[in-house]
Amino acid sequence: MSKLQQLKVRALQNPEVCQEYEALAEEFEFIDSLLKMRAAAGLTQEQLAERMGTKKSNISRLEKGGTNPSWGTLKKYAHACGFELSMSFHAA
Repeated sequence: MSKLQQLKVRALQNPEVCQEYEALAEEFEFIDSLLKMRAAAGLTQEQLAERMGTKKSNISRLEKGGTNPSWGTLKKYAHACGFELSMSFHAA
């Protein structure tokens, strides 16, 4: 187990940290989906940025969860990776 994984395990033993981590689970899953799309397309952040007509730093912020992207930006990202973007709703 890496030092980072050990730190995560230790941090998640704190109930407050665990609650905040769980609250961010959907965001983490979304970011993971973005990374998987780009990996499946075999693109670097720089290549993806070029396809989208933006800068690598914007791709980096998006993939770190540091932005609140528009629907248009997400569509461009998906299309540049060869994917279609869709949204669905279901009862909680």
